[in-house]
Amino acid sequence: MSDGIQQSTILVVDDSESNIEMVLAILDNYDVIPATSGKDALELVESEHIDLILLDILMPEMNGFEVCKKLKETENTKDIPVIFLTAQKDEDSIEAAYLTGGVDYVTKPFKPVELLARVKVHLELQHLIHKLEYLATRDSLTGIYNRRKFFELAEKMFSTYDENLYAIMLDIDFFKRVNDEHGHDAGDTVLRKTTEIISNLLPSTSVFGRLGGEEFAVILTASADEKVIHLLDKIVSTYANTKIAISPKQEIQCTLSCGMSPRYRYTDSIDELLKEADAALYEAKQTGRNRRVIRAERR
Repeated sequence: MSDGIQQSTILVVDDSESNIEMVLAILDNYDVIPATSGKDALELVESEHIDLILLDILMPEMNGFEVCKKLKETENTKDIPVIFLTAQKDEDSIEAAYLTGGVDYVTKPFKPVELLARVKVHLELQHLIHKLEYLATRDSLTGIYNRRKFFELAEKMFSTYDENLYAIMLDIDFFKRVNDEHGHDAGDTVLRKTTEIISNLLPSTSVFGRLGGEEFAVILTASADEKVIHLLDKIVSTYANTKIAISPKQEIQCTLSCGMSPRYRYTDSIDELLKEADAALYEAKQTGRNRRVIRAERR
């Protein structure tokens, strides 16, 4: 069993404390959080990172099927695998366990080897799914969102926020010169360092992606234009003053050009918002680079 799987957090939901104690003893190599009601379980998943849920079916007030249904209806919890714990072995109960979103079921009384095996299999499957999802949505060089995932998340933000939404386009100045003079390995190092610098300065709720080559984009929310302008000034100055080690004995410094556009009342789509930011970026390039330009509202 890998360390990553052992460190997984499992939520055990059962109104019987003796059953919970038994599960805790069997899963002593895992981080296990107990809950004695469906209501407590739903509150816990909102505040804790849960990798797997063991869920009793027969509980007062809210049974396991109802809890699972609520979990699957909620965006943040719909992908958490649920293994039902049940003393019932009839076909209707087993069918209901799968129809409500369960991935498996374990009958009581527990067989320690069986419970451990099922938990391990589903944690490893979940770990594999997360790994594949990461690979499918991330830029392989920098680790930030790739173009497809960036646009997917940016579209969601655009549909959520009618105002206080901003698009930023960023481009490394004279990046071709880095590749030509120092080689593509140096270029890759610069791209990774660029990503690191920008990521460290962005709010955690930002969507940050590499659109291709040396071009990056950000979608974020802010309470005022001034806050985003201050952020851009910080990014431009921090980047320009950072020495990037491209070899054990050589460092170089690069600069960034940035364009920003707020979402105006006439902005009809995420593509249009990014096009406005791109026009501001083009202006920054044309007026000297190593600067930011804010797209003014059209009159």
